Amino acid sequence: MIYKKNQILTVDIIDVNMMGFGVAKVDDAVFFVQNGVTGDRASVRVIKATKKYYVCRIEELLSASSARTEPKCPVFRRCGGCAFQHVRYELELETKRRFVESCFKKAGISNAVVRSVLSTGEVSGYRNKAQFPFASDEKGNVIAGFFSSRSHKVCAVDRCDIQDQQFSQMMAFVCDYANSKKLTVYNEETGKGLLRHLFLRSGKSTGEVMLCLVVCGMSLPDENGFVTAVTAAFPQIKSIVLNSNTKRTNVILGEDLRVLWGKEKIVDILCDRRLRLSPKSFYQVNHDGAELLYRTGFEMADASQHDLVIDLYCGIGSISLSLPTNSKIVGVEIIPDAVEDANFNAAENGLTSARYFCGDASDAFRILSETGASNPLVIVDPPRKGLSESLIADIASHKIPKVLYISCGADTLARDVKRFLDLGYQMSYVQPVDMFPRTGHVECSVLLCR
Repeated sequence: MIYKKNQILTVDIIDVNMMGFGVAKVDDAVFFVQNGVTGDRASVRVIKATKKYYVCRIEELLSASSARTEPKCPVFRRCGGCAFQHVRYELELETKRRFVESCFKKAGISNAVVRSVLSTGEVSGYRNKAQFPFASDEKGNVIAGFFSSRSHKVCAVDRCDIQDQQFSQMMAFVCDYANSKKLTVYNEETGKGLLRHLFLRSGKSTGEVMLCLVVCGMSLPDENGFVTAVTAAFPQIKSIVLNSNTKRTNVILGEDLRVLWGKEKIVDILCDRRLRLSPKSFYQVNHDGAELLYRTGFEMADASQHDLVIDLYCGIGSISLSLPTNSKIVGVEIIPDAVEDANFNAAENGLTSARYFCGDASDAFRILSETGASNPLVIVDPPRKGLSESLIADIASHKIPKVLYISCGADTLARDVKRFLDLGYQMSYVQPVDMFPRTGHVECSVLLCR
């Protein structure tokens, strides 16, 4: 049967997808229902009709699922961030587990064992980084918040349930300051205006906060006045940085960073290691989740039994420096500033056996041949796009006995694992870790052995 836009029908929700939409089926038709929860029975209206599926909104909830809960966020669905504010956490975790399982099946690995998703249990206030775009409201006042789903329209927020709660207060203060000084807001269409983003980062273990203001220009009017006002209101802020981004781009940070006040970088402690962080440092947004992820992965790989650990995509060294071992560590990263931070972090923690280099994977394998290590472990934590086929082939050709693969993209992880399997590796179980509660993302670890 073909359904039309605005048609109303009654459906039973049988599943939830990673976007937080309820899934219903009537005959051969598939319906994605906004805010639907497994176990709901609802009267829904079709708001979008395609040849393959229908998108609906709930007109009347006839019978509510026991897995349904009231969203804590007042702008849930409007801000485009969270997907699962309306479901109980147990259902969210199982939804993520089944999603990972489906990715491996689609990649042709039907026998993959996907374990229950590990979690710290903390679903609020876990994010240590916030990026608030600025905008103007209908009265011309400076506001900040998040981009609405699939748009660049800013949804103003008073607070965000998953962010470090002090961030919302800092955001409101900066907006009030901007309005008092009549500062302008950057307009993407015209390329004019000053304020682009407010970037905040906190160290959970140290309490240090960095405030980075991204502007379309090279300076801020009365910079000393801004510093005085911010530091008086928030003494936990230890670094105030101005980032200049004059390009007409969606990229948040520009190339130029200038410290207006305080330290150039803040410090956090992860897995008992001190790490310094800049606005451009890659650092997991969930501190406690990262410790759970890393320690689980090290246990999977029996990392302490290896005489050499090669950390590809090492960033500031947060993964390999967290290793509970005195093994020799070689890290490779293509971003020079990250390599500098990684070597500083190694020295700061007294890890004289760790060395980090700027380069690509081929450099790591050259160093491997020079060390004469007999039992190396390779750790990879690539961007969401995953590994290249050539890198996987290089790892296999160097007969690396174990590869610990950490990934934020279950689909590309499954694709790459299949490539490793085709080259003679075997996989362990898949261990998902919920690094991003309430959102449609999940991190995973897999151990690959020759």
